[in-house]
Amino acid sequence: MTIDEAIKTALKYEGRIAAIYRDAMDQSQDPIGRKVFKTLNEDELGHVRCLKEELNALQKSGRLMSIKLTTIIPPADKIAAAAKAFRGKASSPMPETEISLLRRALELEVETAGFYRKLAEELPAEDRELFERFVRIEEGHIAIVQAEIDYLSKTGFWFDVPEFRLEAG
Repeated sequence: MTIDEAIKTALKYEGRIAAIYRDAMDQSQDPIGRKVFKTLNEDELGHVRCLKEELNALQKSGRLMSIKLTTIIPPADKIAAAAKAFRGKASSPMPETEISLLRRALELEVETAGFYRKLAEELPAEDRELFERFVRIEEGHIAIVQAEIDYLSKTGFWFDVPEFRLEAG
């Protein structure tokens, strides 16, 4: 796969995930749930913008711009540590709809991370850095979505607690 094809395919992945979070945000009955879905949607839309900028640069100059890809989601290890600290704490029951939306999001996040992992292994060295960063970001998304599923299943936590906030990135 060429770098051009890789970016175009990545745009499709990111667009699909952003749409899942947008739908989840609209369907969620919980204000904190909507906040989590909104944050994830905004992060994915940032990825789309980054990929579009890289694609434009590639088409104009034949090279990537090496944009500093950022995320507002904490790294997976921070999420796991926070989840562990709150495991077993009380949670409020949530509609099965939200769990279903989260499971679909988790499936897409895992698929997308796998796609980025494959690109990071197969592309020429000069094109790998962008996708290696995406792998780390998607791992954070997987961790946060799994933590939300755990919380809603009464095995984890909800993130809007003083010790851990999404905005802490």
